[in-house]
Amino acid sequence: MPKLRKALKASSPGIRFEQQCWDRGDQWVAGVDEVGRGAWAGPLTVAAAVIPRDRRIYKVRDSKMLKEPEREVLYGRIVDWVETWGVGHASEVECDELGMSAAQKLAARRALEATGVPLDHVLIDGNWDFVGGSNTKVVKGDAKCLSIAAASVIAKVTRDRMMRNMAQQHPGYFFENNKGYPCPRHRAALAEVGPSVVHRHSWSFVETLPDAGIVLRRPQQRLFADGEK
Repeated sequence: MPKLRKALKASSPGIRFEQQCWDRGDQWVAGVDEVGRGAWAGPLTVAAAVIPRDRRIYKVRDSKMLKEPEREVLYGRIVDWVETWGVGHASEVECDELGMSAAQKLAARRALEATGVPLDHVLIDGNWDFVGGSNTKVVKGDAKCLSIAAASVIAKVTRDRMMRNMAQQHPGYFFENNKGYPCPRHRAALAEVGPSVVHRHSWSFVETLPDAGIVLRRPQQRLFADGEK
């Protein structure tokens, strides 16, 4: 792992939330985080990570604070360190057909099931319960809670790798750089050639784009560029 940048040294997530769970007898405690909810293309991805009680690794941070090369190196260290982990996706088709809230719940269920253990409690990043069951919502949890920070890196690296692969299959949208998120080059490409099959067709701006020769998915409940109805 590269030397930790000075700006990150004072922002280490802790285990206070996990310790509270362990102290009351919870054995399997997972941190959960998502990535891709605001993207125009690609899946919505959720990761779950169960950290060990007696072993630590250094330099785990919220994925948004790290540069891509740092995340890639840290990903390998994290998946070797955690007790277990899992990733779940909701495809762009499922995001269109189900709506983003239901798609996020679906991806979370897949991630939790992928851990392969009977989870006693889940620590969720944010203030919305998208996992159900016994859980604690932690606002800015990816910066405060070690297991959530670990999950954030796993989710981000996994999805970024998927988007780089999609960039090879769908050149011209610059997925290798924007990872499917809004940016000027992505917007310009959409305005020139229209959406691809991996774009989320339920966003309202898609109707203003040129015909790309594909059949657009038309969900019953429409989504708009700034959120759900």
